[in-house]
Amino acid sequence: MQADYIRSVQKQFAYYKMLGDKTIAQLDDAQLFWSPDAESNSLAAIVKHLWGNMRSRWTDFYTTDGEKPWRDREAEFVVDFQTRAELLDRWESGWPTLFAIINQLEAADLERIIYIRNLGHSVVEAINRQLAHYAYHVGQMVALGKQLRGAQWQSLSIPRGGSAAYNAQKFAQQKRRQHFTDEFLTDES
Repeated sequence: MQADYIRSVQKQFAYYKMLGDKTIAQLDDAQLFWSPDAESNSLAAIVKHLWGNMRSRWTDFYTTDGEKPWRDREAEFVVDFQTRAELLDRWESGWPTLFAIINQLEAADLERIIYIRNLGHSVVEAINRQLAHYAYHVGQMVALGKQLRGAQWQSLSIPRGGSAAYNAQKFAQQKRRQHFTDEFLTDES
């Protein structure tokens, strides 16, 4: 059970990164920095926030509080960069911090206690917290991408109007044990 959990969260974090990668790839440079109003976040702001969160939560994961003294969460929502390259640098540099921990997890680690803002979490609770947090923000990124691309958006899941064909294809196969992300994650993801 614990090995299944570890494999599942590894795949799910990779899946949400892939959704973000494919969203960023569909947008032009200006769209990455667009926000609907002053109170809303651009995709760039979301990326910067995820980058800051990942670095804080996963650096020295077992030995220091997940809210590092050097983290400036408020500054994460101020976009102080202007290029796709700078955005991609932040996007790509947050994930390795997470994967360095997630990909080395062992069953015994899951019951260890870590702290986020002095609140104790089992490693399972901390992982679940971050998985939900990152899925929430990647969902925002996808929603912005869909809004900005309109009819040119290339669906990252079952396209509208495609459910019947998708289900027919799935139910034509034998029952099997497989993680839901396996069909989406490839060596190129």
